[in-house]
Amino acid sequence: MSHQHSDSVLTSKPSNVVDVSNDGKATGPKRTASLWLTLFVLLLNGSWAVYYYQYNNLPVPLTAEQAGKRGFSEDLALEHVKQLTGFGPHPVGSNALDLAVKYVLLASENIKNTAHWEVDVQVDFFVAKTGANRLAGGLFHGKTLVYSDLKHVVLRILPKYLPEAEDNVILVSSHIDTVFSTEGAGDCSSCVGTMLELARGISQWAHGFKNGVIFLFNTGEEEGLNGAHSFITQHPWRNTIHLAVDLEAMGIGGKSNIFQTGSHPWAVETYANVAKYPSGQIVSQDLFLSGAIKSATDFQVYKEIAGLSGLDFAFTDSSVVYHTKNDKMKLLKPGSLQHLGENMLAFLLHASRSSDLYKVEAQSNEGKEENKPVYFDVLGMYMIVYPQHLASLLSNSVLLQAILIWTTSLVMGGYPGVISFVLSCFSIILMWLFSLGISVLVAFIIPLISSSPVPYISSPWLVAFLFGAPAVLGAIVGQHIGFLFLQNYLQKGISKRMESLSVIHKKNLAKWEAERWVFKAGFIQWLVLLFIGNFYKIGSSYLALVWLVSPSFAYGLMEATLSPVRLPKPLKVVTLCLGLIIPFLLSSGGFIRLVGTLIGTLVRFDSNPGSTPEWLGNVILASFIASSVCLMLVYLLSYVHNSGAKRSIVLSLCALTGLTLVSIAAGFFPTFTEDISRAVSVVHVVETNGSFAHSENPSSYVSLFSYTPGKLSEESKNLKDEGFDCGRETVVDFVSFTMKYGCLSFKDTDAGWSKLDIPSLDVEKDSSVGSRMTRVLINTKHSKRWSLAINTELISDFSIEVDSDEVVPMGEKNSVNGRHIIQFSGGKESPTRFHLNLVWKNNTIQQSNQTRDRSGSSPFLLKLRTDVNRITPKAARVLEKLPRWCSLFGKSTAPYTLSFLTSLPVDF
Repeated sequence: MSHQHSDSVLTSKPSNVVDVSNDGKATGPKRTASLWLTLFVLLLNGSWAVYYYQYNNLPVPLTAEQAGKRGFSEDLALEHVKQLTGFGPHPVGSNALDLAVKYVLLASENIKNTAHWEVDVQVDFFVAKTGANRLAGGLFHGKTLVYSDLKHVVLRILPKYLPEAEDNVILVSSHIDTVFSTEGAGDCSSCVGTMLELARGISQWAHGFKNGVIFLFNTGEEEGLNGAHSFITQHPWRNTIHLAVDLEAMGIGGKSNIFQTGSHPWAVETYANVAKYPSGQIVSQDLFLSGAIKSATDFQVYKEIAGLSGLDFAFTDSSVVYHTKNDKMKLLKPGSLQHLGENMLAFLLHASRSSDLYKVEAQSNEGKEENKPVYFDVLGMYMIVYPQHLASLLSNSVLLQAILIWTTSLVMGGYPGVISFVLSCFSIILMWLFSLGISVLVAFIIPLISSSPVPYISSPWLVAFLFGAPAVLGAIVGQHIGFLFLQNYLQKGISKRMESLSVIHKKNLAKWEAERWVFKAGFIQWLVLLFIGNFYKIGSSYLALVWLVSPSFAYGLMEATLSPVRLPKPLKVVTLCLGLIIPFLLSSGGFIRLVGTLIGTLVRFDSNPGSTPEWLGNVILASFIASSVCLMLVYLLSYVHNSGAKRSIVLSLCALTGLTLVSIAAGFFPTFTEDISRAVSVVHVVETNGSFAHSENPSSYVSLFSYTPGKLSEESKNLKDEGFDCGRETVVDFVSFTMKYGCLSFKDTDAGWSKLDIPSLDVEKDSSVGSRMTRVLINTKHSKRWSLAINTELISDFSIEVDSDEVVPMGEKNSVNGRHIIQFSGGKESPTRFHLNLVWKNNTIQQSNQTRDRSGSSPFLLKLRTDVNRITPKAARVLEKLPRWCSLFGKSTAPYTLSFLTSLPVDF
């Protein structure tokens, strides 16, 4: 939107507009280097202040005495976290997890025994039977997740004399289990500790409730959200739930932010009204749901399987330590649990007393898109929430006004106005091209000069100089080239219409008019983004609205005039300041947080180690920073072109970029530290795949690979005597992912396992009558965690049976890259024998005879990996010799430290 309809009209000079000095030069305010330094300091410090206040300004932790019986005490919550982390890593099926579950059960019983006498507290130790989790979206496409013997603690709090409250319940959920590589202080002992302390406080308030509260402490989340699925599909209380709140961690500590909501706005509106320190951005939700952040939470189960609305919270500070050994208590910032606890206590107290809770589920599927909430907090003090239909109304109004104003302006300006408009937009396009080009060029250079392609992991501020400085440099250069074209065109027009003016005066007028056109062209890019966001109903398009309206209003207030006769003047610096205060207040903190999150994800960026180019992560980060520079600094950069500090700015940016690259090449900054580790996997593999499928002597080796981009040169330096060879020569198919670059050693790998551990795939029956069907017995021996790939180029459908019960029925299967993955994880009482019924596609008898590859071996029909959480002598030596800044990394698709690979060929 632009108030500019008379700015481009150039007529004879009014005597009171422009002063001319004795030497014929037009005078005006000078933008000196000191002014630009001041603006830069204000911008930098202001953005950091916004970020700090919005994300790092944590409340003071309260002791038990300060909180009282009905308050929330971080000290008490931390006692629970300390106990849980003291058990060490506690993945599904481990003894440590049994101890952690027992601790939560005892703590829940203590809450029950100390509750208010008018409150009914029920504690249920729930053991889930075998089930199958088939989520449709996100990370779970092409997968079936099977589980068994998962143990949960369920604590229900009800008012004792209001029976109907039992049918209107709020669910608060998190998980006790961790991945095998970490004690899980952040993910998610911090959540469990917070929930236990919340339950203690709620048990003193609930006598006045109209609704009940269930606290679910589940296990199996880290193996594919199985704990939430087993509860919401099996537990008898599941049908009483009307609202779900999930607590998660994708880092450790800091503020716990809303990063996902359901379709119904009631929950987030209630939270915004009552939370003491509201925190949440719909930008995070849009990024998460787009798949840009490769992760999932239990909230997906509650939405997709149960159709519930609600809130999803997460700690996201220090995301670089996620699922590594550094997820430990010493990095948990004081005030983190207090922030989440006080917010959640206020929300639960209000929601549990509300008479509207029963309406939420009934309305959750009505007008989903129009009622979808748009929400964002302002400095962590206030939260603004409004429905999507209001967002669309505001956007449509602004779009219509902008189109009318621009159309009127261009009609009044005629042909010269249209050309000026096109050239000013061309300067914006050049700004994007140069900014992206130079910053991406640096992204390509870094892997060539550094020992690590991501040398800024432990020093994230380096990206400001590695990618931010070249992005600004490119934006200035690109925009200035367009500015010169525009200035040249405008000067020719002025010379024709104002022949009486001096050459210098005409040149200055052209400069000032070009400056105004470039400033106004900044509106266009935000106008385009607003249109796209409004068309696709993207909640975070409110940012485009703010960045369009606020500078437009400042420009119309300070610069535009209704006078039909006016010569251009230099833009006022106050226009810039007024226009950018609100946009930077709402955007700069989130921008810094997103950059930090992107840096954190690079530690686990390569889901198939070696499959992505080393420069790819840098390119993504550089592109994001360059795009943010072009969007957020477009108005500021338009002031540079008529500045005497232009050359100094360009030289300074070049020097900053060059010096940073030199320091990176010289290794001045360590990429990883003991607190910020590189994610690696050390797996002892026993393989009976391929040529070993019918061999009595399986192949045994230890593999070393990393999910962090980069070679393993530094990590393998101390492993030369262990016989490791690193490279891409050997590809290892781990069923759920593929290692395309790593290090392998076949030396001294016979100890720590036996042939009795090797799983088997035995064909029990193969019938070609009608449709071909094959029945296979899967025997995982003593392994309670395994992954199976089914060749869907040959198999059209399958079912799985356990003890004559059909766990996975026929139908509704999908695949990725020609395979469907089945992942199983369970407790100690889980089955180890499964019957798999395969339905072949038509003509597979002929196809199976034609499927041998050039080496003569048959491709797999089934490929199985079983995992054992055991460290063999060889693996132990490797782990001991790795640098201290290496950490094992765990996730649902990653193997444990001992894995067995076997396969069933097509021509079995």
